Amino acid sequence: MKKKILVVDVGGSNVKLMISQDEKRRKFESGPKLAPSEAVEQIRKVASDWDFDAVSIGFPSPVRDGKIMKDPKHLGKNWVGFDFAKALGKPVKIINDAALQALGSYRDKGRMLFLGLGTGLGSALVWEGHLLSLELGDLPYMDEGIIEDYLGEEGLETLGKKDWQRETATAIKQLKLAFIADYVVLGGGNAKLIEKLPEGFELGHNRNAYLGGVRLWESDAETKRPKWRIM
Repeated sequence: MKKKILVVDVGGSNVKLMISQDEKRRKFESGPKLAPSEAVEQIRKVASDWDFDAVSIGFPSPVRDGKIMKDPKHLGKNWVGFDFAKALGKPVKIINDAALQALGSYRDKGRMLFLGLGTGLGSALVWEGHLLSLELGDLPYMDEGIIEDYLGEEGLETLGKKDWQRETATAIKQLKLAFIADYVVLGGGNAKLIEKLPEGFELGHNRNAYLGGVRLWESDAETKRPKWRIM
């Protein structure tokens, strides 16, 4: 019997919950004061009438081997070392939020770069059976800043829409070349602001996070090993 997965996509403004591709997403507000204990309380409340066997969490901070490495820039404290499985009473798998979207956006062949244009800059690389979380947002950019200062929400507000579009289009084309990607999927709330996508780019969809969460739990029928190697 297939596991029923609750997918939790943690963002800087909202935490979105999905139990299937078709059911309407539910959400609650996040923000700079959101701590893990409060998040769990809200998850329990919002998903109280949903039946699920396991949980996939996409989290906006570096995650390695299923563990949060540091507190995120746009949320509260005490996320590192928090035991979600114990708090939720279900098996839990955690990966970076951009990696979750990337895994659900992948078309099963080639090399795909995912870039999330939202509060910051999320990024991940996917190829056959492999998912690599990236932290491109911290790359040095221009004279003294980092790239997410320009491509993220702060850059949009500072530069204005037209200059932000031009700056972002140039930067993402260079990133595609740098990673020798066959195609790039753009996610995040600001991706739709790029009016003319460069060749080899396409818009993702927030609902792809659900498919990514399900894929996290997939295993090979013969070996029983996970289908995806999360790096």
